[in-house]
Amino acid sequence: MAYNYPPEKLSVYLSDDGGSILTFYGMWEASLFAKHWLPFCKRYNIEPRSPAAYFSQSDGHQELCTPKEWSLIKDMFDEMTERIDTAVMSGKIPEEIKAKHKGFHEWNQEITSKNHQPIVQILIDGKDQNAVDNDGNVLPTLVYMAREKRPQHHHNFKAGAMNALIRVSSVISNSPIIMNVDCDMYSNNNDAVRDALCFFLDEEMGHKIGFVQYPQNYNNLSKNDIYGNSLHVINEVEMGGMDSLGGPLYIGTGCFHRREILCGRKFTKDYQEDWNAGIKDKLQESIDETEEKAKSLAACTYEHGTQWGDEIGVKYGCAVEDVITGLAIHCRGWESVYNNPKKPAFMGVGPTTLAQTILQHKRWSEGNLSIFLSKYNVFLFGHGKTKLRHQMGYHIYGLWAPNSLATLYYVIIPSLALLKGTPLFPEITSPWIAPFVYVFCVKTMYSLYEALSSGDTLKGWWNGQRMWLVKRITSYLFGVLDNLRKLLGLSKMNFVVSPKVSDEDESKRYEQEIMEFGSSDPEYVIIGTITLLNLVCLLGGLSKVMKVGWNNIHLDALFPQLILCGMVVITSIPFYEAMFLRKDKGRIPFPVTLASIGFVMLALLPAIV
Repeated sequence: MAYNYPPEKLSVYLSDDGGSILTFYGMWEASLFAKHWLPFCKRYNIEPRSPAAYFSQSDGHQELCTPKEWSLIKDMFDEMTERIDTAVMSGKIPEEIKAKHKGFHEWNQEITSKNHQPIVQILIDGKDQNAVDNDGNVLPTLVYMAREKRPQHHHNFKAGAMNALIRVSSVISNSPIIMNVDCDMYSNNNDAVRDALCFFLDEEMGHKIGFVQYPQNYNNLSKNDIYGNSLHVINEVEMGGMDSLGGPLYIGTGCFHRREILCGRKFTKDYQEDWNAGIKDKLQESIDETEEKAKSLAACTYEHGTQWGDEIGVKYGCAVEDVITGLAIHCRGWESVYNNPKKPAFMGVGPTTLAQTILQHKRWSEGNLSIFLSKYNVFLFGHGKTKLRHQMGYHIYGLWAPNSLATLYYVIIPSLALLKGTPLFPEITSPWIAPFVYVFCVKTMYSLYEALSSGDTLKGWWNGQRMWLVKRITSYLFGVLDNLRKLLGLSKMNFVVSPKVSDEDESKRYEQEIMEFGSSDPEYVIIGTITLLNLVCLLGGLSKVMKVGWNNIHLDALFPQLILCGMVVITSIPFYEAMFLRKDKGRIPFPVTLASIGFVMLALLPAIV
């Protein structure tokens, strides 16, 4: 709401798929606080303009405002958050609060998050002359929406919520540009709207631009990015590289779209945006009438027999609905633009435990592989519509999951062969070893260069190498298995939201960059088995060398396997510590260690016999 942009042209919508009265209450409180916060931001050019982010970074001494004014606005914010926290803890809204807005009466005892009527409430009507802040300036329109949900109707996850928002906003503001941001992100740059519009308004290229994508940045990463979640290389290298081929992917957040294009419009050379479109004047009908009309568009049966989710709106049928939606836009002839300003436009919350990281990448890899295996395979769907190099750029992510199979081979078979004394690579003195050495050295040096030039630390790059292995033997492997189950009709698509909340002990270990386990997830059994197997094989291989001697065992032929096995062991040191040395709650549970040892013994049988 506090963007550096004319407020009468700005409308803010919140989609609450949980349909929670607590969320509505928090939004109602925010609408009242906005009357004080917006003029404060604009008067002193405050940034970031998310009050929670701002007050966590500022003590008021470096601001242009007086300490008294800073303290006053902070006290108001603290009181508001305390009231919201109290309501959340109790699970109830005080009756005197409910009496202050008609929207609270939408909820009753029978409503649940999966079974409720459509709810649309216009908290602030920006076209109303009385909707002003404390300085008399117009406030942006603010709307709460919870689309209808019924157990007997499939709701299509985030894509369904986005499409409901597109329809609801069409009868309230109908602005030509739509920006969407996930609920765990906030605006970090008050000029992001103006910057995005510069691309759409460009006299030479603007008519070709379908959407403007900003990178996904996190504000809670540890110093050396213990879980490799920074996405620095993707943001700085890969997405920027696709910008020259037709544009980056749509990643589902921090993106500005033309409304017409989301609704299925194809590119034509004579296309011109109608910037005078939109509902600018006060609506002829009352707010109640507008809300009722909007509710009908958020009904769960509205899309039946329509092209919504197929030719219109965000596409259905995939866990990464954003990627196929962006692909469809590119295939209709539009280009996209990647804007990565020095000051991040949006900041969000990244995973802070290993389980959260594995779950997030499982969903991403599973969804991208499902695209590769579907009618939306970029080589087929985009044939003749997009450049070959652009299609290959998409497939970088589509083939994440199958990488797990090659990785599993390289971390298991060479190690077992080492223990048995069977060479799998050319001798170190043979010229045929050159391609293997070249790939290993160049890949390592180039990844290090990419990481350091993108802002990672040396230790951060090393943590990234460890997570490269972890994600491929867990997240990506399960992504492959889940896709196979769906192809065989054994499971249906689901959408698992990545949790981003950790308890106090977990947060403390995260700050200290100590890896978090603590549960008996099957992914940890895989990690424990692979790391212990390589440790046993390395020690076994070295013991043979010491007993038999260099020449007798042909170490020059086994040297590449020693290096490969040794690299796995060195990167796995935190896992050994979590299994055998650590005593905190975040260690690998003993049953997981025991199961891993059992699987290692089974794997060693062929090598011993």
